[in-house]
Amino acid sequence: MFDDFMILGGAGLVGLQVCRRILTDMQPKKIVVASLFEAEADKAVATLRGEFGDGVSFLPAWGNLFVPTDLAMVPRAEMLSDSATRRRMLQWLYGTFEAAYEQNHLVRLIATHRPHVVVDCVNTATGLSYQNVFDGAKKVMDWMGAPDESFPAEGVEDLEHFLLSQSVPQLIRHVRFVHRATSENNTRVYVKVGTTGTGGMGLNIPYTHSEDKPSKVLLAKTEAAFGHTGLLFLLARTPNAPIVKEVKPAAMIGYRGVRTIQVSDRHGNTKIFEPQVMRVEGALELRDQPERYASVGDLVLSVVDTGENGLFTRGEFAAITALGQMEYITPEEIARVVAHEIRGANTGQDVISAIDSAVLNPSYKAGLVREAALHDLVQAEAASGLPSIALGRLGPPELSKLLFEAQLLKEKYGSLRATLQGDYGPRTAVEVSTGMVSQLAQSKVRTLAPSIGIPILSADGASLLRGPRVNVPEVSGHSTTVPLGDVDRVDAWAKKGWIDLRPANVAVWLERLNRMSATRVELRDTGSAAANIRTYVPASFEIGEVVAWIFNNEMGGHRIK
Repeated sequence: MFDDFMILGGAGLVGLQVCRRILTDMQPKKIVVASLFEAEADKAVATLRGEFGDGVSFLPAWGNLFVPTDLAMVPRAEMLSDSATRRRMLQWLYGTFEAAYEQNHLVRLIATHRPHVVVDCVNTATGLSYQNVFDGAKKVMDWMGAPDESFPAEGVEDLEHFLLSQSVPQLIRHVRFVHRATSENNTRVYVKVGTTGTGGMGLNIPYTHSEDKPSKVLLAKTEAAFGHTGLLFLLARTPNAPIVKEVKPAAMIGYRGVRTIQVSDRHGNTKIFEPQVMRVEGALELRDQPERYASVGDLVLSVVDTGENGLFTRGEFAAITALGQMEYITPEEIARVVAHEIRGANTGQDVISAIDSAVLNPSYKAGLVREAALHDLVQAEAASGLPSIALGRLGPPELSKLLFEAQLLKEKYGSLRATLQGDYGPRTAVEVSTGMVSQLAQSKVRTLAPSIGIPILSADGASLLRGPRVNVPEVSGHSTTVPLGDVDRVDAWAKKGWIDLRPANVAVWLERLNRMSATRVELRDTGSAAANIRTYVPASFEIGEVVAWIFNNEMGGHRIK
């Protein structure tokens, strides 16, 4: 059914079992096993090759999927320790999408291997939440609370760390990267192995990071996990995207094996020390020098390896998997569900499908009431003296611009047919442009549009009719001035958010109105079979319906469910 697979986190506890299940059930030709570290990916590939032979092409891949490729093998601590790299990452995360997309390591991997199926077993929510935005916030707030109320230069590094620990921008970028990369490279199925963040437990979860219950870090993990789910839900409703599924285990996952090894505690300590006695008075130093304590041996314990969840002692493992606690699910069970979902079986455990079946969709009653509301708006508009076109509050900026342009056409010609056909044949772009200019002189659009930030570009492109504010171009930071000398930039701004009276833009309008008129005839001749997003349904020139048709057919902005 599918030949080429990419398993992200493929060397992990769940990822390796997903590889095995795919190899057993689906006879793939190629499996790319991606992991954070090269050694892990190589070891996983060697293991799979030893178990399944050379009949399948096994390819290792490695690196951090959430950063540019040239930083994919750089540890996060090292990356953030360099000021120039931090500034670059801030621009990469908060700057333009296009530049970030071309650099992203996950995008490069998908473009290189062009997998039919991607199974994402990376513990994304854990990785993002453990960047610990709360610790970063506390450091920044300490600087802000300085007695002189200044923000010293030393605090800039803490601020940069804080901005780079935000999970929401990283999740948004990540899912947009997935959308575009899978669409461009013909990936047909994307399955995410997600998490609840708390192993299925609630706000009363007793496991913390040595802080008060509930753990803020664990709840941040849940926020990231379900924020990720919400974005995947949108991806699943996006035209031309792959089939999107998410399997979300709600228990602790394990285990890889039991062994006796030298381990470390949460501070990285690997030694056992002879304790010292101190009196309960004065100050308590929380981080004393280890060299001041006598080591009596290595911290060698019998532990269970639970993969990405870490190493647990007998006591910890017994507690967390006990009845009523997180309890337990095996990676083999998860892998079996993933394989069934890839093959199209209805397991009932795809979270995206579950949400899909639970959301409330458009209703027949709402359709009826919509007509009543539109009728009442027409009556109120006539009595108010101002046309009810746009306020600029509902985006994108193209919405207001297109509504105002459609209003001018409607005021001048009255109908789609009259806009397209004159007394002596089809109207030309120059003719209609001239008609819109003459109509503007007597239209309320002339004052209304500039008043809400929508300027009007003259037919010759030489002048701009504007009000106190201009919405497009959108600028960030403190700058409020942009140069007007670049023709390409002016064209882009006019397309995005200016009423454009130039014949070139009018020609676009005439072409789209011709297509709309043709679909109206088709609807009359063939009935309901022709009723879809490509059809302009109203018999009259309705500016909102016209712009909705443009969004549906020219901007890809339509729902598929």
